[in-house]
Amino acid sequence: MTNAIAQLLQPSCVLLDCEFKTSDEVIIAIGGKLFKAGLVKESFIQAAIARESRLPTGLPLAGGINAAIPHTEIEHVLKPGLGMATLRKEIGFRNMVSPQEIVTVRLVFLIALDQPKAQIEMLQDVAGVLQNPELVNRLMILRNFKDVINAFEGV
Repeated sequence: MTNAIAQLLQPSCVLLDCEFKTSDEVIIAIGGKLFKAGLVKESFIQAAIARESRLPTGLPLAGGINAAIPHTEIEHVLKPGLGMATLRKEIGFRNMVSPQEIVTVRLVFLIALDQPKAQIEMLQDVAGVLQNPELVNRLMILRNFKDVINAFEGV
C-alpha cells in the first residue's frame, strides 16, 4: 500500500514543516514543484485549485491532525508523481463530506497521476495512510525526505 506512495513521492516535491496561509498557497507551492520536476503541465495548478473549489478534499481524521488530498483530471499530468506538505500551522480546506464546513489541516498530499485507475488506487492508498494516526503523527515531525520514505516503507 504505502510502497506505491514511496515510489511516487518526488524529493523536490516534499515540503516539510512549512507555513502557508491558504489552501491555494499550498497547492501552488507543491504544484510548482511538480511542474519544475516535469511531471505536470502548466495548467495543473489552476486545474487543481478549480477542482478543489468544486469538489473539496479536506478530511477530518481521528488522530487530531487533519489532511487534504487535492488532485485534478489526468489531462493536466505528464508523468505520475506525488507531492506532500506538512504544515507548521493549520490552514483551512473545505470538508470533503460536508463542503460547507472548513477542516483545518496540517498534512497535504497533491496527487498527479495520468491514469484514472491509478488515481483511484492512489487515493485509496493515501486514505489508508490517513487512517493510521501513528504514521500521520510521525510524518508531522520528520524533517527530511529519506525519513519520510522510510516511514512509508516501514508500514
